[in-house]
Amino acid sequence: MSARNNVAHTPAPPKRPARALLLDAAARLFYAQGVAATGIDTITTEAGVAKKSLYNNFASKAELVAAYLEARHAEWLGLYSRRLEEASDPRERVLAVVDAYADHANAAYPNGFRGCGLLNAAAELPAGAPGRLAVRKHKEEVEALLSRHVAELLPAGDGRAAGLARQLAFLLEGAMARAGLEGNDACLKECRTIAARLLADV
Repeated sequence: MSARNNVAHTPAPPKRPARALLLDAAARLFYAQGVAATGIDTITTEAGVAKKSLYNNFASKAELVAAYLEARHAEWLGLYSRRLEEASDPRERVLAVVDAYADHANAAYPNGFRGCGLLNAAAELPAGAPGRLAVRKHKEEVEALLSRHVAELLPAGDGRAAGLARQLAFLLEGAMARAGLEGNDACLKECRTIAARLLADV
């Protein structure tokens, strides 16, 4: 038997659907270059698919942007869920939200960390655009998570949870903005220290 016949044939991995390739390419490009600066031709070239494939999966660039924002939200929820699994008490559950943002900052970005991808995209969209509403809902959900975990620290009937959660949300967003400008997680580490100090007084 020839050596060629002795070689095990490894089946080629299944080809990924065009929609997934397009979303991945759009995510990389929108984050690195911005939404407005990234054209359809650039996305399809990066994805390695025909331009027709984009319009077979998304009615417009706006629909692709909406899918990108939804995917970013889901990505953050995944980071948060993993951190939540490691949290052993209510304070750690609050800090899991901050840690998820730090994990986002430390993800592998070919062109460097540029801050919150959702806020970056929202800053490019006009007032009233559906994408801005989607980003707002994400931020409100983060604040609601903080409020729920803070409430676990307080006696029943104590009404301070929402107010403290809002302070923490503003602290976190400010830290994330500065972290994006500086291109690293140092501000988020400092944010965690400040948040832990605030929670120690609860």
